[in-house]
Amino acid sequence: MTRPRTLYDKLVDSHAVARLDETGETVLLYVDFSVLNEYTSPQAFTGLREAGRKVWRPERLLGVVDHVNPTAPDRIADMPDPGGAEQVAYFARNCRDFGIELFDILHPLQGIEHVVAPELGLVQPGMVIAAGDSHTTTYGAFGALGFGVGTSDIEHMLATGTVVYRRLAPMKVEVTGRLPAGVTAKDVVMALIGRIGADGATGCAIEFCGETISALSVEGRMTLCNMAVECGARGALAAPDDKVLAYLQDRPRAPQGALWERAVDTWSQLRADPGAVYAREVALCAAEIEPMVTWGTSPDQAASVLGRTPDPDAEADPGRRRDLVRALDYMGLRPGTPLQSIRIDRAFIGSCTNARIEDLREAAAVLRGRRVAEGVRAMIVPGSSAVRRQAEAEGLDRVFLEAGFEWRQSGCSMCLAMNDDVLGPGERCASSTNRNFEGRQGAGGRTHLMSPAMVAAAAVCGRLADVRQLQGA
Repeated sequence: MTRPRTLYDKLVDSHAVARLDETGETVLLYVDFSVLNEYTSPQAFTGLREAGRKVWRPERLLGVVDHVNPTAPDRIADMPDPGGAEQVAYFARNCRDFGIELFDILHPLQGIEHVVAPELGLVQPGMVIAAGDSHTTTYGAFGALGFGVGTSDIEHMLATGTVVYRRLAPMKVEVTGRLPAGVTAKDVVMALIGRIGADGATGCAIEFCGETISALSVEGRMTLCNMAVECGARGALAAPDDKVLAYLQDRPRAPQGALWERAVDTWSQLRADPGAVYAREVALCAAEIEPMVTWGTSPDQAASVLGRTPDPDAEADPGRRRDLVRALDYMGLRPGTPLQSIRIDRAFIGSCTNARIEDLREAAAVLRGRRVAEGVRAMIVPGSSAVRRQAEAEGLDRVFLEAGFEWRQSGCSMCLAMNDDVLGPGERCASSTNRNFEGRQGAGGRTHLMSPAMVAAAAVCGRLADVRQLQGA
């Protein structure tokens, strides 16, 4: 009798081309699709050129410029940074020479890779997707196994359509109950990271389940799977359901007609077997989750917005105590500081975590009829050109502009200091992004992670704030 399998095991088993060790823990894994960017691909293409190799099945690849491009309100192709310009030019040359479709800076479908690929219908249940960005885990929202790989792996994947892959331990995260008003998918995943730590899922692939997950939109599940990597997971999944099918149906690159019907039959079977065994299980109660913010320099250094910064003297472990001291010092905060008293200089809504249309709608609901606090510079960078057009069609851009936000073009922008959207030394930012490491948004910049609605609340109040007070919850 076949043992019950997790969804993760099913995806790996169905894509394992060959065993590479006696136990089968390391396999040659077939990759259905990959999206490439200008930042992580150059060395891989150079390796192919030097070896005289071609790309195998270039039609399963998509190139997107997203990391280094400017996001000024008026789209321009000129790059202010010579290094970035060289990356973009070499990327365009590689895509042209190897026959890969490219969405360059001026393409009407340009955007952040993890926003663009799903909105086109390129990400589908049951796929294995490897790409040169750790937040490829985003695609788990569709029941696809996505994970980031290094440059040498990208070269191997381009040439062969496979990667050498070591199996992960399946980890079940069950979230039950109804989310309270003002609490979002971003708060759920931040609560998880705060619970298990930044290394709590190291060596694991998370499978999200429970009534809370089922109630989330597909975009909310993308946020969950996107940030799962911040607690060490190298994969994250949620079983596909009717919401996923509704999201994918009629997307331009999704199957059509009879192929769609066949695909739905297959996708509907993608779920863990009853009795499947997980290496670890974590349970969260939705009713206990509150709007979250980070106070430190790691995504697990987070708390309810109603909380205070921790006191290192209360930490018994010497290593953790040192981490707390360093984080507080970098962030310019004292122990016991009420989080809602922390004033901000910048507010940023964007990134592959939270720049989809649903995120922008939630931010607009908070900002409508309000103004950004004096002294705060606020920016909204939609996740793709398509999201930007949709937001404008719904009139959201007018809400943002009237509130005092900058309405910019799509790209990774201030998620990371790799373009001209950066924090200055000592500037403090309320951000909807995924990482708050030292210097992540600019040398000396201080980042507080939160949901888009919470960023909007902070922008209006000029400090970290509980969005529920503005929503009347």
